[in-house]
Amino acid sequence: MRVHTPSAGVTRRSSSGWWLPVCAGVLWGTGGPSGRLLALETGLSSSAVAAYRLAVGGVLIALPLVLIRRGLPLGARAWVRIAALGILAAAFQACFFAAAARLSVSLATLVTIGTSPILAMTTEWLTGRRRIGWSVVGTTALAVAGLGLLVGSQFGGHRTAGVVTGVVLALMSAASFTVMTFIGARPVTGLDDLAATGFGFVVGASLLVPLALSTSALSFAPSPASIGLLLLLGSAPTAIAYALYFRGLRSVSASTAALMALLEPLVGILLASWLLGDRLRPTGLLGAGLLVGALLLHCHDARRRPPMAAAVGSPPASARRTSGRWSFRWLAVPMGTRPRPTRRRMFSPCRWVNVSQVPRYRMRRAAGSPGGASRDARRGTRHMRSDPVTARAAVASSRVVSTPATSCPTALRVAESSPTASSTESM
Repeated sequence: MRVHTPSAGVTRRSSSGWWLPVCAGVLWGTGGPSGRLLALETGLSSSAVAAYRLAVGGVLIALPLVLIRRGLPLGARAWVRIAALGILAAAFQACFFAAAARLSVSLATLVTIGTSPILAMTTEWLTGRRRIGWSVVGTTALAVAGLGLLVGSQFGGHRTAGVVTGVVLALMSAASFTVMTFIGARPVTGLDDLAATGFGFVVGASLLVPLALSTSALSFAPSPASIGLLLLLGSAPTAIAYALYFRGLRSVSASTAALMALLEPLVGILLASWLLGDRLRPTGLLGAGLLVGALLLHCHDARRRPPMAAAVGSPPASARRTSGRWSFRWLAVPMGTRPRPTRRRMFSPCRWVNVSQVPRYRMRRAAGSPGGASRDARRGTRHMRSDPVTARAAVASSRVVSTPATSCPTALRVAESSPTASSTESM
C-alpha cells in the first residue's frame, strides 16, 4: 500500500492557477462594450444579442471538435452535464437582461456579479469544502464594496414593485452563475472542459431563441462591422473566457473564481469610458482601487494558505465512483472501508467514528499504557461527544492510504499507525 499524501496538484489548488479566472474576468469585461456596439450597429435587442453571443461562442468551440473528432462527449452523464450547463447559461443571461430591463444595467450588474462570490463562499462553508477565515470574509466584503462604488446604484425613476422584481431576477441570475460554477468544477468521465462549454452554449442559445423572438427579430443587415463585432463578442468574452474559467476551476476554489469574476465590470467600465465616452467619477476610481486591492490581497492570501489535508474535501478522482455509501463527506471514506476497532456511536455528522484515529488516543496506545484500549476509547468517545468539531478535526488529521483499485473498489482506507490495532480488531 502507498500512502496518499497531498501532491503538487493539491498545493497548486491554493497557490497557482488563479490567473485563469483572472484572464476570464478581463475578457468578460470586453463583452459589455462589444455587445453595446453590436446592438447600436444592428438594432438587435439585448436578448437577441445574448442568443447570438452563446450561439457564436458555442459554434466556435464545438465545430472544430466535431471536425477533428476529438473531445466529443461520450456517455449519458456527459450529455446530462451539457444540458445542465446550457440551461444554467440561458437562465443566467435571461434573468440578467430581464433584471436590467426593470433596473438600471449598473444595479443589475452590481447585484448579480456582487452576490455570486458571496453565494459561492457560503455554499463552500455550509458543505465543508472550505474553511472560511476572517481574511477571506474581509477581502470579499472589500471587493463588493469597491464594486458598489465603481458601478453605483440608481434607484430613481423606478417603482418599488419593479425594483423588487428586478432584484429577485438579478439574484436568480447570480444563483444560476454560482450553480454553473460548482457544476463546472466537478469533472465528468468522457467530457472535457472545451466540449462542455461549446455544446452547452449551443443548447443555451437554442433556449434563448424563443425569448429573443418574443421581444424583437433576430435578423439584421450584415456588414463587415457587424460581422466583426459578432465574432468578437462570441470569441473573446464567451468562448475563450468561459473555457479559461472552467479550466481554472480545476486549480482554484469556486468562491475564488467567482471573486475574480468581479473584474468584469471593472474592465467593462474602463473600456466604456475609453471607447464609448462614458465618464468615470471619482467614486468610481476609488471603487476600482478598492476592488483591485481586494483581489490582490485575496490572491496573496491564497498563495500563503497551506493546502488542506488529503482526508478533507472531495475524494481523489480515482475514488469518486464507489460501490459504498458515503458516511462522512469531509472524510470522504465510504461506509464499511474503515477499520472497526472499538467503535462507538456518537452525535456527529458521521454514523461511526473510529476512536483509534484520534491522535491523543493513538499516542497512548503506542506508549503501551496498560489496559488502555477500552478505557482510552471511552475517554476519547466522551471527548468527541462533548466537542464534535474537535472530533472532526482530529479524525481529518489522520492519514489516508489509497490501495490499488483491483484489491479495493473504494480505493480508500484509513491507515492504522499502531501495530496493536489489528489485535483490537479481533477482540
